[in-house]
Order: sequence, then structure tokens, then C-alpha cells
Amino acid sequence: MMEISLMNRDDVREIVRQKYGEAALTVLNGEGAACCGGSSGGGSCCGGDVITGDLYSEMEAGQIPEAALLASLGCGNPTALAQLNPGEVVLDLGSGGGIDVLLSAKRVGETGFAYGLDMTDEMLSLAERNKAEAGVTNVRFLKGHIEQIPLPDASVDVIISNCVINLSADKDAVIAEAFRVLRPGGRLAVSDVVIEGEVPDVVRADMEAFVGCVAGALERSDYLAKLASAGFIEASIEPTRRYLFADLEEMAYTPQSVSSLSAEEKKDLDGRIMGAFIRAIKPLSDFCSTKEVI
Repeated sequence: MMEISLMNRDDVREIVRQKYGEAALTVLNGEGAACCGGSSGGGSCCGGDVITGDLYSEMEAGQIPEAALLASLGCGNPTALAQLNPGEVVLDLGSGGGIDVLLSAKRVGETGFAYGLDMTDEMLSLAERNKAEAGVTNVRFLKGHIEQIPLPDASVDVIISNCVINLSADKDAVIAEAFRVLRPGGRLAVSDVVIEGEVPDVVRADMEAFVGCVAGALERSDYLAKLASAGFIEASIEPTRRYLFADLEEMAYTPQSVSSLSAEEKKDLDGRIMGAFIRAIKPLSDFCSTKEVI
């Protein structure tokens, strides 16, 4: 299998930035919902939102600005699956339009705090607009890369993320940074796209497919191994959605390399590409830290 780490990381980052910037502008300009492959042009996208659709309940949708929901490009709902307690500090890696940050802020309450980290200016602008509309004060959006989190060591109780880690070309750095900023006993609770088995090299090699959350996805055992290598314990991967390749092929981002696969290769991928919830814990130690908000 081709190693994703051999690809040009700057190129991967730039194409992700460009496509997600286009998605944010679609919402900012009032043109409809964002699309995983870029501008939706006001219509439906992503093959009926195969990956991103129907992730939030009506109650959750009613708690946040409509634009936050329209800009959601995740593959799960980490705020529904993660245990978030009043007073905790939460960090969302790749926070986009801010939907999971705003929901987390409500769950941790006034004594807690929620950070959102994103590298895309357009998404950050949309998130700030959504924050103002929601009227929340225990939220801060940061500009930066998930491979270099701009927060101190041991400063966060829970890290969430929604279909973003798979977009990084240096997942070891992301996981190591997550471990660094978590307090002892802190939890990683992220939604991501995960592969069971192999994916053809032709898909792995196509950077356009990164934006569709498929090419960059880790194989299940690789994901668990990386978490263990970084120091996490009690790691688990729970499938939340399994995708048929025929559904994925309808999505707006589908690159030519994917379309060139044989019918047998496509059928072999059915059910092996999945949305999953990944949990892990940073071990306890005698290290003491404060809950300072920067």
C-alpha cells in the first residue's frame, strides 16, 4: 500500500484548505449547504450527503445557528457520543463552521470552555459569525494546524474532531499533539473515516479524494497502533456508518482515479469504508495542571 506520508504534505494541506474554503464561502454567501467537494452551487451535494447527512438531531439543530449546520462536513457527531461534563475544557480539531464547538460549549456550561482550531480563514470567519449569533461566551476559535496545536501542554480535558484527522498527511503528528495537550486522564473522542482492509493505491494517490474523506483514511489496525504508539490507552474504534461504494461514487468529489476502478474492485470496497467513533485515554500520572483558559 502506498504510504500517505510519502505524499507532499504541503500539497495535501493546500488542496484541503482550498476546498474547505470554497465550502465555507458557499454558506457565507447564502448559496446553500457546504459540500465535501467544494461549492454545492445551491443544490444538494455529496450524493445526497452520504457521509455528512443526518448526523444531528432536531434538538441539536435547534440549539445552533442554521449556518453552522449548513457548514458541517463531518462524518459523525462526536458531541453526541463523547462524555462531556460541566466545567471541562474541550478542543475541536478542524472545527470548521463551529457546530461541534458550539454544541460542546453548551454541554460543558458556563464553568467550562470550548476551543475550535481550524486553518481555513473562511471557515474561521463563518465560525465567528455563528458564535456571535449563538451568543455564547465560553468559546474561542484559534487559527492553526492540527499537527501543531497552539495550546499549552496538559491544558484540555477532551479532544473531539469530526472527519478531519483523515485529511492530515501527518497523522502521527496530530495524534502526538492531541496526547500532549490533553491532561492526564483526558479523553480523545473523535469521529473519523476508517478503512477495514486495503484501499487501491490509485485512490490513495489522488489528493482530490482527501477532500472526500476517503483517500486519507487510516486502516483500523493502523489507527489503533498509532494511538498506542503515542501513549494512549483503552483505544477503541466503533463503526457508526458503513458506506457502499456505489453511494460514495455519487459524491461530488469523486475523482477520475476512483471512476477507473473495475466493478469487482468497487464491490470489494463495499462496507469497508466506514464512519467510526474513536475513543482513547491519556493515562493518569502525578502531573498536576490547572484549568487555565488562554
